[in-house]
Amino acid sequence: MLKYYNYDVVFQEVPDEVSLAINITNCPNHCPDCHSKHLWENIGEELTEDELNRLVDIYRGDITCVLIMGGDASKNEVETLAHYIKHNLNLKVAWYSGRYDNPQNIGDFDYLKFGPYLSDKGGLKNPDTNQKFYKVFNGKLVDQTYRFQKH
Repeated sequence: MLKYYNYDVVFQEVPDEVSLAINITNCPNHCPDCHSKHLWENIGEELTEDELNRLVDIYRGDITCVLIMGGDASKNEVETLAHYIKHNLNLKVAWYSGRYDNPQNIGDFDYLKFGPYLSDKGGLKNPDTNQKFYKVFNGKLVDQTYRFQKH
Protein backbone atom coordinates (compact mmCIF):
# COMPACT_ATOMS: atom_id res chain seq x y z
CA MET A 1 0.00 0.00 0.00
CA LEU A 2 1.39 3.38 -1.04
CA LYS A 3 1.13 6.13 1.54
CA TYR A 4 2.02 9.77 1.12
CA TYR A 5 3.15 12.32 3.65
CA ASN A 6 2.52 15.57 1.79
CA TYR A 7 2.39 17.19 -1.63
CA ASP A 8 3.19 20.49 -3.30
CA VAL A 9 3.16 22.14 -6.70
CA VAL A 10 6.74 22.42 -7.95
CA PHE A 11 8.37 24.05 -10.95
CA GLN A 12 11.98 22.83 -11.01
CA GLU A 13 11.80 19.06 -10.52
CA VAL A 14 10.60 18.31 -14.06
CA PRO A 15 11.79 20.71 -16.78
CA ASP A 16 9.02 22.49 -18.69
CA GLU A 17 6.31 21.08 -16.41
CA VAL A 18 4.25 22.34 -13.50
CA SER A 19 4.15 19.26 -11.31
CA LEU A 20 2.08 18.05 -8.42
CA ALA A 21 4.85 16.40 -6.39
CA ILE A 22 3.62 13.72 -3.99
CA ASN A 23 6.06 12.51 -1.31
CA ILE A 24 5.67 8.77 -0.76
CA THR A 25 6.63 7.26 2.60
CA ASN A 26 8.14 3.91 3.64
CA CYS A 27 11.34 4.55 1.68
CA PRO A 28 13.58 1.47 1.85
CA ASN A 29 16.70 3.19 0.49
CA HIS A 30 17.81 5.08 3.62
CA CYS A 31 20.40 7.18 1.84
CA PRO A 32 22.93 8.32 4.48
CA ASP A 33 22.56 12.05 3.74
CA CYS A 34 18.82 11.99 3.05
CA HIS A 35 17.13 15.35 3.57
CA SER A 36 13.74 13.69 4.15
CA LYS A 37 14.40 10.96 6.71
CA HIS A 38 10.83 11.26 7.97
CA LEU A 39 9.81 9.59 4.67
CA TRP A 40 11.59 6.40 5.78
CA GLU A 41 8.64 5.69 8.10
CA ASN A 42 5.44 3.99 6.94
CA ILE A 43 3.24 7.00 7.75
CA GLY A 44 0.66 9.18 6.05
CA GLU A 45 -2.50 8.75 4.04
CA GLU A 46 -3.08 5.94 1.56
CA LEU A 47 -2.63 7.09 -2.04
CA THR A 48 -5.60 5.49 -3.78
CA GLU A 49 -7.07 6.43 -7.14
CA ASP A 50 -9.81 8.35 -5.31
CA GLU A 51 -7.27 10.27 -3.24
CA LEU A 52 -5.22 10.98 -6.35
CA ASN A 53 -8.34 12.32 -8.07
CA ARG A 54 -8.99 14.58 -5.08
CA LEU A 55 -5.45 15.98 -5.13
CA VAL A 56 -5.41 16.51 -8.89
CA ASP A 57 -8.82 18.21 -8.77
CA ILE A 58 -7.40 20.84 -6.41
CA TYR A 59 -4.90 21.91 -9.10
CA ARG A 60 -6.69 20.87 -12.30
CA GLY A 61 -5.79 23.33 -15.07
CA ASP A 62 -2.68 24.51 -13.23
CA ILE A 63 -0.56 21.34 -13.35
CA THR A 64 0.75 19.43 -16.35
CA CYS A 65 2.42 16.53 -14.55
CA VAL A 66 2.12 14.33 -11.47
CA LEU A 67 5.51 13.61 -9.88
CA ILE A 68 5.75 10.58 -7.63
CA MET A 69 8.62 11.18 -5.21
CA GLY A 70 9.69 7.76 -3.92
CA GLY A 71 7.62 4.62 -3.70
CA ASP A 72 10.57 2.29 -4.14
CA ALA A 73 9.12 -0.17 -1.60
CA SER A 74 6.00 -0.53 -3.78
CA LYS A 75 7.26 -0.34 -7.34
CA ASN A 76 4.28 -2.23 -8.79
CA GLU A 77 1.84 0.16 -7.13
CA VAL A 78 3.75 3.14 -8.51
CA GLU A 79 3.48 1.64 -11.99
CA THR A 80 -0.25 1.03 -11.53
CA LEU A 81 -0.79 4.65 -10.43
CA ALA A 82 1.31 5.92 -13.34
CA HIS A 83 -0.93 4.04 -15.75
CA TYR A 84 -4.01 5.50 -14.08
CA ILE A 85 -2.65 9.07 -14.15
CA LYS A 86 -1.61 8.88 -17.80
CA HIS A 87 -4.74 7.20 -19.14
CA ASN A 88 -7.49 8.47 -16.82
CA LEU A 89 -6.30 11.87 -15.61
CA ASN A 90 -4.56 12.75 -18.90
CA LEU A 91 -1.51 14.22 -17.21
CA LYS A 92 2.17 13.52 -17.68
CA VAL A 93 3.82 11.26 -15.13
CA ALA A 94 7.26 11.52 -13.55
CA TRP A 95 8.86 9.25 -10.98
CA TYR A 96 11.84 10.06 -8.78
CA SER A 97 13.31 6.75 -7.62
CA GLY A 98 16.34 6.25 -5.39
CA ARG A 99 17.15 3.04 -7.21
CA TYR A 100 18.56 2.27 -10.63
CA ASP A 101 16.03 -0.23 -12.01
CA ASN A 102 13.55 0.75 -14.72
CA PRO A 103 9.83 0.19 -14.33
CA GLN A 104 8.50 -2.76 -16.33
CA ASN A 105 6.41 -0.49 -18.54
CA ILE A 106 8.25 2.77 -19.08
CA GLY A 107 5.53 3.79 -21.55
CA ASP A 108 3.32 4.90 -18.65
CA PHE A 109 5.97 7.44 -17.63
CA ASP A 110 7.04 10.65 -19.31
CA TYR A 111 10.04 11.29 -17.04
CA LEU A 112 12.16 9.12 -14.76
CA LYS A 113 14.92 10.00 -12.31
CA PHE A 114 17.09 7.21 -10.96
CA GLY A 115 19.76 6.99 -8.31
CA PRO A 116 20.22 7.41 -4.58
CA TYR A 117 21.42 10.69 -3.15
CA LEU A 118 25.15 10.49 -2.44
CA SER A 119 26.48 13.63 -0.74
CA ASP A 120 29.91 13.34 -2.38
CA LYS A 121 28.22 13.23 -5.81
CA GLY A 122 25.47 15.77 -5.15
CA GLY A 123 22.07 16.06 -6.77
CA LEU A 124 21.09 16.62 -10.39
CA LYS A 125 22.66 20.11 -10.44
CA ASN A 126 26.13 18.67 -9.85
CA PRO A 127 27.98 17.56 -13.02
CA ASP A 128 29.48 14.68 -10.98
CA THR A 129 26.11 13.35 -9.81
CA ASN A 130 25.34 9.66 -9.91
CA GLN A 131 21.66 10.49 -10.44
CA LYS A 132 20.15 10.55 -13.93
CA PHE A 133 17.02 12.25 -15.21
CA TYR A 134 15.39 10.86 -18.35
CA LYS A 135 12.58 11.82 -20.68
CA VAL A 136 10.76 8.82 -22.10
CA PHE A 137 10.57 9.26 -25.87
CA ASN A 138 9.23 6.54 -28.19
CA GLY A 139 9.78 3.90 -25.53
CA LYS A 140 13.40 4.88 -24.95
CA LEU A 141 15.11 6.75 -22.13
CA VAL A 142 16.68 10.01 -23.31
CA ASP A 143 19.12 11.49 -20.79
CA GLN A 144 18.06 15.00 -19.79
CA THR A 145 20.28 15.38 -16.70
CA TYR A 146 22.18 18.22 -18.36
CA ARG A 147 19.05 20.39 -18.14
CA PHE A 148 19.59 20.75 -14.39
CA GLN A 149 23.22 21.81 -14.73
CA LYS A 150 24.58 25.24 -15.53
CA HIS A 151 26.75 25.31 -18.62
